[in-house]
Amino acid sequence: MTEIIETIWIPMPDGTKLAARLWLPDGARGTPVPCILEYIPYRRRDRTRMRDESMHPLFADAGYASIRVDIRGYGDSDGLAEDEYSHQEMQDGVDVIAWIAEQVWCDGNVGMFGKSWGAYNSFQVASLRPPALKAIIPVMGCDDRWREDIHFYGGCLANDNFWWGSIMQLYNAMPPDPQIVGEDRWLEMWKERLEGAQFWPAMWLEHQTHDEMWRRGSICENYDDVQVPVYFFGGWADLFRDTPFRIAEHLNGPVKIMMGPWAHLYPHEGIPGPRADFVGEAIRFWDHWLKGIDTGLMDEPPLRFFMQESVRPSGSHSQREGRWIEEAGWPSSNVNLQRLWLNEGVLGHEPLEGAEMSVCSPQTFGAAGGDMCSFAIPGDMPVDCRIDAGGALSFRGPALDVPLDILGQPSISLQISADQKQGFVAVLLVDEAPDGAQTLITRGFANLTHRIGDTTPEPVIPGEIMEVTVPLHGIGYRVLKGHRLVVQVGSTYWPILWPAPAPVRLTLRAGTSALHLPLRENTAEAPAPHAPPIREIKRPVTRVRDGSMERSVHTDLTTGEVMHRFYLDGGVFGPIGDMRLDDIGTVLSDVSDRRYSIHADDPLSARATMEQTASFSREDWHAKIHCFAEQTATETEFHLLSRISCWSGDALIFEREETHAIPRNGM
Repeated sequence: MTEIIETIWIPMPDGTKLAARLWLPDGARGTPVPCILEYIPYRRRDRTRMRDESMHPLFADAGYASIRVDIRGYGDSDGLAEDEYSHQEMQDGVDVIAWIAEQVWCDGNVGMFGKSWGAYNSFQVASLRPPALKAIIPVMGCDDRWREDIHFYGGCLANDNFWWGSIMQLYNAMPPDPQIVGEDRWLEMWKERLEGAQFWPAMWLEHQTHDEMWRRGSICENYDDVQVPVYFFGGWADLFRDTPFRIAEHLNGPVKIMMGPWAHLYPHEGIPGPRADFVGEAIRFWDHWLKGIDTGLMDEPPLRFFMQESVRPSGSHSQREGRWIEEAGWPSSNVNLQRLWLNEGVLGHEPLEGAEMSVCSPQTFGAAGGDMCSFAIPGDMPVDCRIDAGGALSFRGPALDVPLDILGQPSISLQISADQKQGFVAVLLVDEAPDGAQTLITRGFANLTHRIGDTTPEPVIPGEIMEVTVPLHGIGYRVLKGHRLVVQVGSTYWPILWPAPAPVRLTLRAGTSALHLPLRENTAEAPAPHAPPIREIKRPVTRVRDGSMERSVHTDLTTGEVMHRFYLDGGVFGPIGDMRLDDIGTVLSDVSDRRYSIHADDPLSARATMEQTASFSREDWHAKIHCFAEQTATETEFHLLSRISCWSGDALIFEREETHAIPRNGM
């Protein structure tokens, strides 16, 4: 019988206490067992309670203590949050592991796992080498905060920097639970948290080059720091698609990788399907490295990828057709680069010199792009690329005589010039069906002011030919017989990227630029991973109000303004409305309204806003938060506005408005 401890306090050396929820297998207090740690900011008491219960009790059933810890400044933990992946967060992680190893129910062996934030800090804490940490399972995270986080893509400013920073504006303002920290203390803790919170989108935007802020916590700075075994899980619909290839190549310790078709979800709940038994795979991994049981896992090929087949373009996919393949290592001897030249409107095996071609994309180019990171919410995946095709240079290959399997990171080498001192290039690799429908395979971006290096932007010399390499995100994708490869090259990509200060015209000459395509030989298929077993997991939750959502692109034909709107009543993972967690009696409410607007001919008209409301309600407790954030820009500065208001019951207990003017530095 699993023992569940709702709150256990973990003391830090400076006197701060971190709040945790603990699952102990029967008998662990007499016969200690290994422990599994998840260490994230997203409130173990309420916001991730249902997700936690899909994994942690099952680890306990398999003979592990399993503990879910709130980072300093979040949930019911003491202290203030400084930033994502701060030095303090990492040191606390090391101290948490040391504390766990000393408990009577732990045998001194600790494993660490987590998705997204928890994947990052699993890597980062492992790089500090706490002695008790024996293995980690990062899920959908990354090794390089500059190249593959939510802030910059190819050195270009991502609007996710604003959007996710606004999400954290809300989380940084959430109160502790009076039932846990005490009726006499919670309001004081909340006010202290609110007074100390910074507006992270502005803080991050102060760092527009590859500086120490982004190097901090990027294990790619020294892969040798990570010595423990790693099992990485990722998804092709997720943001973090390059990390698995890099860590497979550069980490020195044992590495296993599973890349499925999934969005930003754990694989046992993965969409698009097919799902995989993440919990079962994790237990096999933990058994090997924490208990010394030979499960056979490490005898299997270390790298497993889902090779997706061509699919109709759609903003939502519940399932993807394809097959599982395995590789013994990376780079793979099964994968070879094929070069295809960007000739006049076509992709060719030989370069054919021709005329100059140029494009000045409308500021609305990118409307078909969906989100860079899908959460499997309807409408957040890329739709038909023909929507944008008129705003790009397009290069079409011939109809394929045989299927092509793409595995790895394609790239485009460009000989290109621009007519402005600042700008970027967006490149899309597209699968065109026989009827003309165009499905995005992968994409990539390059800031032209970073063509020499990413620490000091160098203005473009208008008209000067530049050699620019655009890496595209990693992918496993089969292009079917009869389909065509298409490359689109544009000079904008809204609303995924913030636009350059002025419209940019890009020019390249036919036959001088090329696509480099990693093609895999058609070797035997691998056995499919085990599907997650059907388990009856007790999740006492009641929907008390239905949610709703809107995802739309609206063009005002009287003004020319194009508005992308994503309204979501229910939280990051879907329109679930208000939910009561029956075992603690708390009703959670989350509503967000994200809007991006722009005019096709004016990059300085770009405007991003995020409005959010969240509340916590019980018979004895009512807390509400309202946040608003806005980003605009001039030719020389970014302008950000943030507002926050908080209520305890009907009483307004905090209100603040901030403005920030931040110089543009090559963005």
